[in-house]
Amino acid sequence: MLEEAVVHRAGQAGTGSSADADPITTEVIRHGLNSAAEAIKRTLIRTSMSPIIYEVLDFAAVIYDRRIRLLAQAPSLPLFMGTMSYCIEAAVEEVGGEENLEPGDIVLLNNPYQTGSHQQDAAVVMPIFLPEGDLIGYSAIKAHWLDIGAKEMYGTDTTDVFQEGTIFPGVKLYSRGELVPDVMKIATANSRLPKIVAGDINAEVAGVRIGARELVRLVQRYDLETFENSVERMFDHGEAVMRAYIEQVPDGRYVGHGVMDDDGITDEQIPFDVVLEIEGSTARVDFSQAPDARTGPVNCPVPSTISAARVILTMLAGGGEAPNEGHYRPIEVVTRPGSMFHAVSPQPCFLYGWPAMQATEAVLNAVADAMPENVCACSGGDICAVLWYGVREETGQFWGDGSPHPVGLGASIHGDGQSARLHHIEAATRFSPLEVWETRNPWMMASCELAVDSGGPGEHRGGLGPDMAFHLLEDTKVISTIERTKNPPWGLAGGLEGRANSGELRLPDGTVQPVSKVTGLDAPKGSTFVIHCGGGGGYGPPSERDPQAVRDDVLDGYVTEAEARKHYPHAFD
Repeated sequence: MLEEAVVHRAGQAGTGSSADADPITTEVIRHGLNSAAEAIKRTLIRTSMSPIIYEVLDFAAVIYDRRIRLLAQAPSLPLFMGTMSYCIEAAVEEVGGEENLEPGDIVLLNNPYQTGSHQQDAAVVMPIFLPEGDLIGYSAIKAHWLDIGAKEMYGTDTTDVFQEGTIFPGVKLYSRGELVPDVMKIATANSRLPKIVAGDINAEVAGVRIGARELVRLVQRYDLETFENSVERMFDHGEAVMRAYIEQVPDGRYVGHGVMDDDGITDEQIPFDVVLEIEGSTARVDFSQAPDARTGPVNCPVPSTISAARVILTMLAGGGEAPNEGHYRPIEVVTRPGSMFHAVSPQPCFLYGWPAMQATEAVLNAVADAMPENVCACSGGDICAVLWYGVREETGQFWGDGSPHPVGLGASIHGDGQSARLHHIEAATRFSPLEVWETRNPWMMASCELAVDSGGPGEHRGGLGPDMAFHLLEDTKVISTIERTKNPPWGLAGGLEGRANSGELRLPDGTVQPVSKVTGLDAPKGSTFVIHCGGGGGYGPPSERDPQAVRDDVLDGYVTEAEARKHYPHAFD
């Protein structure tokens, strides 16, 4: 029997009055808040120990008000956008409520059903007090720790949450400004990389303290009433931007179709639908018909399901503005507890981001039914993430590293898709420079190049995905999470599919082993691991592509002449 669906909405107006806010002051405060969030981000980057934070930017850095409404978020990992309110709410609740918060407190939380992420994405939350003692908001970071005591450093085959890492259920890491040493000891004792994890925890602490300092300074520059009134006006503006976009979409019910390759345990595909309902200036994204939670870890906790819906709609409508709580008000999200998009304990959710990625593509697919000229075709649809670990030959020390990898983006009515970009749920992140990889890890990059013919043909061509080959200089264990290997990215308005993702391990004896999702794969010294990142779908009929653009693609090496003659014969008449 289906469980009753739940409707999730953003917070509404607070105690301030936007009518009383001066627009210039509001704009100064808005930029001040964005600057405060950016200061958190820069502090974290400059002090963290692992490349997944300081290079990849796998984190969120945010400022919230006392009512736990988003004031500002620095550009980093978009999928974390919209989850941080759940982190803060849970952190406050777990320590007994607002009344148990004191100046200098910092709460550590990584319960996946509260944060929306796997346990490696650990949140630190700091309440912010004025010198007079008034609580005015929260500074928070959620950042990826390389290892936190799971059965493996990463997991594609877990069957419950307890295999996925140590859980910190909202405990004070700092109390009244003093470290609680037992909590830090537990964190480092449950990591294969304790020094790196300790360094990253300290970096998160430094970041949230900077955010707290900057918010206090901003509020003190004005009075609290002026600040709160300006915040309400800022929220109202964000809401108006979103509603103006949604009103352009014809009222109706639109169904987007998604599919997962598998759940990491079985090999069967997992189709699902996402329903987009438009009524006036309100958009409802309905996940309630999603399949029941899977045995494997491709279940998404509700905060990240909500975030996926918010991310893709605000990317379409936000006009390039930094998000705030107001942008979320017109968006409602419906989920069903116990389903793949509303995981509950102890359902495994280590690969929570992978169904979230496919959900964003499904929402685009739904919007395309109403306004194909307003969206892009499907991207490569994955981050093709791989994690590596082992024991160094010279030192005998354990090492580990991991990274997302770029794909081709879908084309649109405005032009060709971008090549070798991270999926839009990670749009503000990046993968490590090759020089950093080769310096830190026992491999050499055999090749890293755009893959010819990987973009979908069309009037506008899909972006190209890269081929990346890692030649391993020592025995290594590999965890691969490559998704969307069975379903090529769809084209739009007559455009054709792009190349699907794939991976392979080339062993020293010449044997080639296909790879998609796998945990603990042995890659002996001398092997080469290759990631074939997918391309984006095309937009519009290939017969409409400008002949000179076709010839330029051939000259530039983006398309072979054989493929060009096959899909664009008019360019060779």
